[in-house]
Amino acid sequence: MPREYPIDRYRNIGIIAHIDAGKTTVTERILFYTGISHKIGETHSGESIMDWMDQEKERGITITSAATTCFWVPSGMEKNKENEYRINIIDTPGHIDFTAEVQRSMRVLDGAVVIFDGVSGVEPQSETVWRQADKYNVPRICFINKIDRTGASFEDSLDSIKEKLTPDVVPMQLPFGEEENFKGVIDLIKRKFINFEGEFGEVVKEEEVPEEMKEKVEQWRSDMIEKIITEDEELFEKYMAGEEVTQEEIKKVLRKAVLKYKAVPLFCGTALKNKGVQPVLDAICNYFPSPTDLPAVEGVDPKTNEPAKRSLSDEEPFSALSFKLANDPYVGSLTFLRVYSGKLSSGSYILNANTGKKERISRILRMHADQREELKEIYAGDIVAAVGLKGTSTGHTLSDENCPIVLEDIAFPEPVVSIRVEPKTREDQEKMSVALRRLSEEDPTFRVEGDSDTGETIISGMGELHLDIIIDRLKREFKVDAQVGQPQVAYKETIRKSADEEGKYIKQSGGRGQYGHVKLRIDPFPEAGDNLEFVDEIKGGIIPQEFIPAVEKGIEEVMDEGVLAGYPIVNIKASLYDGSFHEVDSSKMAFKLAGSIGFKEAYRKADPVMLEPFMKVEVVIPPEYLGDVMGDISSRRGEIDSTKETKGKRSQKIIRAKVPLAEMFGYVTTLRSLTKGRGNYSMEFDSYKEVPHNIAQEIIEKGN
Repeated sequence: MPREYPIDRYRNIGIIAHIDAGKTTVTERILFYTGISHKIGETHSGESIMDWMDQEKERGITITSAATTCFWVPSGMEKNKENEYRINIIDTPGHIDFTAEVQRSMRVLDGAVVIFDGVSGVEPQSETVWRQADKYNVPRICFINKIDRTGASFEDSLDSIKEKLTPDVVPMQLPFGEEENFKGVIDLIKRKFINFEGEFGEVVKEEEVPEEMKEKVEQWRSDMIEKIITEDEELFEKYMAGEEVTQEEIKKVLRKAVLKYKAVPLFCGTALKNKGVQPVLDAICNYFPSPTDLPAVEGVDPKTNEPAKRSLSDEEPFSALSFKLANDPYVGSLTFLRVYSGKLSSGSYILNANTGKKERISRILRMHADQREELKEIYAGDIVAAVGLKGTSTGHTLSDENCPIVLEDIAFPEPVVSIRVEPKTREDQEKMSVALRRLSEEDPTFRVEGDSDTGETIISGMGELHLDIIIDRLKREFKVDAQVGQPQVAYKETIRKSADEEGKYIKQSGGRGQYGHVKLRIDPFPEAGDNLEFVDEIKGGIIPQEFIPAVEKGIEEVMDEGVLAGYPIVNIKASLYDGSFHEVDSSKMAFKLAGSIGFKEAYRKADPVMLEPFMKVEVVIPPEYLGDVMGDISSRRGEIDSTKETKGKRSQKIIRAKVPLAEMFGYVTTLRSLTKGRGNYSMEFDSYKEVPHNIAQEIIEKGN
């Protein structure tokens, strides 16, 4: 079956932003204007197509990234299929607890539309998603939304983008009016006022620029052209010679700059009032890359461990990255794939290059939120869901078995909050075990562990909301009745100084004995992170080589369990520099135990400390509550970084602080009480810092 759309008319994009900036509202308008949906679903009324989970409808937030496909013919082109672009969209969450959804989406997308609230400008999660896009070199377009809101300011929002994110932002439009006076946008390339008429803004009309805006438009247009044409020497010379630069020349050079991450086009409007979305669709088609504009994807040949590449073409051997697992109530487990090269038919066998095992793809689906469309064949550039994969996890590569490749995996942040869950009945025990396994397969930032001392199950995630959603899904989707404990912080342990110690394990009880003897030096080593930096300094066979990995294993086990209070130990370098062995009695087990004994003794001498996660917190409140809220943050051991006042008729105070996660549980209730329900906040993980001695002692006593 031939490809339906040429690959150069594919656009694989994501919609990303801080929570409540309007991502899903923008996506709903895109689906309406492209004819995929015939009515507009509103997030606030629980009717959004993309927010299809019950929890999303009830809370009015996006929890899981949803994929869909739509088609668009840019303005100025004849409306027919030959001119249509296929746009694969992933609508991502904005809440920091679900940052893994953004991370994995960024890994497989070719472009991202970043939405900003016209009142707030750049917010904390805006910076996080921007960094994620930077990490994966994703070209971007910006859209300042909610220009009609009281307090909205296009220029203030633009300044915050320039200051906090990138100086390469290029305004392509100006708003005509702001707040309640917002009427439409002025296209700086065309020098036209764009008006959105009809019940849902579906009729786009170009009119002359209003007289009072003409001078400003010419100034901004000149700035825009000067910023863009520096990317093309020939066009730059033409412009400097005083010749008129055509609209097509501007667009062509701008696209080149976007693909090289040298320019970020900026648009504005109000999605809720149906103004400004269609020009963003035009920009997606005009400026974002098709898969063929991107460099070949790089990976490793698992047979040789040599670097390997795949060009984004149907003619290359098949390769695809699994970026998301989901449980569908109708078809079972879904594996979302981004196809980078080649083509594949449903019913085919394919190699999981990470595990070396074959998988059969029984069915291939194109997802439209929770709706499904069956496909017979997929091609380079497609984003689809496969049914029937048994051993494929997030980050695995599926490839042609005769020409395998392992693509770069997806890195996820570590969980910072834990709670205990206990099934109410034996029947619930069995169901809970299955449900938690499935949920942890879907979500790489959700962890499940058993507490060997108490027999309880501990689940860990990115925040209170994350775990709240998991528990809700346990009850609704999997019908598990469970009791839930209080949230617990994911503390860690480390050392502040170096120490030497020896570890001996000698046991004689008739017959063959056990003998292991090591001398260790441990040092603080931040570069090791959560892993151990193990150094073997043994010379001359003092300890036989076969026993040395056992010493490392013994140290690793202690680090996993902790010494002070049962929390994992991090940032350690351990050097094995001396020891002895017995010709008959030495064994791997004896050296493993000697390693763990020596490490524990050295650890206790190395000034051990507890570490706790600190969160970056941003609180937005009316100015009259500033003193009370700042006082409360200080009482939570918070470090206030800055306070700032927003502009506009209803100015707000923005407090930025770093606060220990342990002090932030239940903060939403306190903030509502202090501000009579008018304050809100957001937070994201910042770093681990030392726990004050008195608090650490309490944690250690509880742990023991």
